[in-house]
This record gives sequence, C-alpha cells and structure tokens, in this order.
Amino acid sequence: MLLVKPDGTVTSLYDETIDLGQLGKLNIIRASHVEPDELGRWWADLSPVGGPKFGPFTARSRALTAEREELERRLSSPLDEANRQIPT
Repeated sequence: MLLVKPDGTVTSLYDETIDLGQLGKLNIIRASHVEPDELGRWWADLSPVGGPKFGPFTARSRALTAEREELERRLSSPLDEANRQIPT
C-alpha cells in the first residue's frame, strides 16, 4: 500500500515487492520491532510510532501478521494526522 500525500511524498510499509527507490530518495524509519521474550514467545512492539505492544504469540509469523495489520490500519485510516503516527 502506498499513501501519496498532496505534496507528492509517499508513505508505505517497506516491502521489496516494488523498487521504492524508483519513486525518489528514500527515508526509511523503523516503525516497530518483532522480538521474542525470555520464554520464546513473540511480541510485536509498535512503540516507535506510539502504538501498542501485541502478544504474546507462539509463532513469529503471527506476530509479524499482527504488526503488519496494525501498521496498515494506521496507514489507511482517514487522513487524521493525529491518529496516524507512522513517520513520513
């Protein structure tokens, strides 16, 4: 998903599906972390963008899915900048 602002800047979750460098200079900022805890359970931590911590998950793939779904929800929410805290 690409969000194109009126000034021409583009915000997206980083993905290698398309070469985002073709759009211009990239500014890549970490929006979250998916890490295991001491018991081997997985957590999706969206604190870098002011979000919650999801988990625990028994599988890393489930934590990654929760992370992506929340970041996409924030990116696609109505253009309310106060609620969209994904850095641009």
